[in-house]
Amino acid sequence: MRMVDIIKKKRNALSLTEEEIRFFVNGYTDGRIPDYQASALLMAIYFNGMTEQETALLTKMMVESGDTIDLSAIKGHKVDKHSTGGVGDKTTLIVAPLVASVGVPVAKMSGRGLGHTGGTLDKLESIENFKIELDNQQFIDHVNNYKIAVAGQTGNLAPADKKLYALRDVTATVDSIPLIASSIMSKKLASGADSIVLDVKTGTGAFMKTLEDSEALAQEMVKIGNNLGRNTIAVISDMNQPLGYEIGNANEVREAVEVLQGKNVYDLKQLALELATQMTLLANVFSTYDEAYEALEQNLKNGKAFSMFRQFVKAQGGNVARIDHLDTLPTASYHIKVNSPTDGYVNAIDAEAIGIAAMYLGAGRATKEDTINYGVGITLSKKIGDQVKQGEPLAILHADSELPKDAIATVLKAFRITENEPTNIKLIYKVIPN
Repeated sequence: MRMVDIIKKKRNALSLTEEEIRFFVNGYTDGRIPDYQASALLMAIYFNGMTEQETALLTKMMVESGDTIDLSAIKGHKVDKHSTGGVGDKTTLIVAPLVASVGVPVAKMSGRGLGHTGGTLDKLESIENFKIELDNQQFIDHVNNYKIAVAGQTGNLAPADKKLYALRDVTATVDSIPLIASSIMSKKLASGADSIVLDVKTGTGAFMKTLEDSEALAQEMVKIGNNLGRNTIAVISDMNQPLGYEIGNANEVREAVEVLQGKNVYDLKQLALELATQMTLLANVFSTYDEAYEALEQNLKNGKAFSMFRQFVKAQGGNVARIDHLDTLPTASYHIKVNSPTDGYVNAIDAEAIGIAAMYLGAGRATKEDTINYGVGITLSKKIGDQVKQGEPLAILHADSELPKDAIATVLKAFRITENEPTNIKLIYKVIPN
């Protein structure tokens, strides 16, 4: 078998066989196939796409290129949640204890943030002494004993994806739905969950900016999961503005804890309840959607979900006093108001721009080597649909410099103020395959 023949076949919009896909994935992973040939195939896939079967096979080969995590020693039905990334997206901090509060084990391998999206591990590490490094046995024991563990990825999961993603990044082939779907799902499938709920974002702060593209990606990932033996659904949710009011690591922990303590941060609470409901349905804990939703909402009100979160933080070495007294979490030196230049209604907030502003403050990373400042971030004072007067704050920047000009300018540009109140503000667009 020759790589040039595989490239030619896909260039001519023909389907690749299992043997051809295996030859490519294995050969590129171990270095026998050079970058220039892999790049040529990726570009052919970018233009001609892949069939449902091809995409499932590509994902399967990427999973098999490295280690897989065996979670069979964990009692119960393991359901994983994955978000395609957004600004202010701290749902895992709410969803994990919420799902665990009804007896569903949550065994989650998470990542760090890169770019304008924040990583779950970075948020958790803003809690003093929280330990994200657990070996496989510790990870399994924590889930069996406490119903939750969240840890950094260990082992050599989907190394083919790591190499291919780096190549896609420099060859303008990132935004191909089959390649995005196989990249995300290879890591999820290697992580060992029985079922998967995907939170696919759409809008200005999402990877997929249009609902049409987000739905196509969601459909593709659901098909891959189901074709490879994992019951998978996707929730398409809005990212045309940040989720909740807080952006930044310790800020987001505070807001998540407040929701767990009963505060009604509407969009954040509703999305967390939707994702948790779908996860418990996949785990067959409840018979109907309404039964699941009501039980989970009750566990937010009665403190059971918050108790699970405290137990989880303590089990992984975190200082629970920081959770009980939120003002002791890391904070910034300066709190700078960004005021509205005009009267009107907030018609739009560019979520990506808000994320970039938070990154300017030090809440995110431009490269993997960058250090996170846990205390900095942004608090939104207004959201889409809110009325605002000239001189009223749109947001508050939490910074360690007195005048962060780039962040201030970026936040001002992110807000669009209009005379008319916006309508048709949506949070959840669709659940696939429901």
